[in-house]
Amino acid sequence: MKDYAYVRVSSADQNEDRQLVEMRRLGIPSAQIYADKQSGKDFERPKYKALVKKLHAGDVLTS
Repeated sequence: MKDYAYVRVSSADQNEDRQLVEMRRLGIPSAQIYADKQSGKDFERPKYKALVKKLHAGDVLTS
């Protein structure tokens, strides 16, 4: 069982730092945190797709 995190901001001028700090505070290793800077209109996001491929039964995803 592994812990993963997904963070997203809608545009390039927004900053995801607060979300990243919180995920690290929760003990999620940086290598298991996936982040996209892209609109939330759909799930066609590169890091999200990569994350979904990593998930296995019993893993925990925080977003």
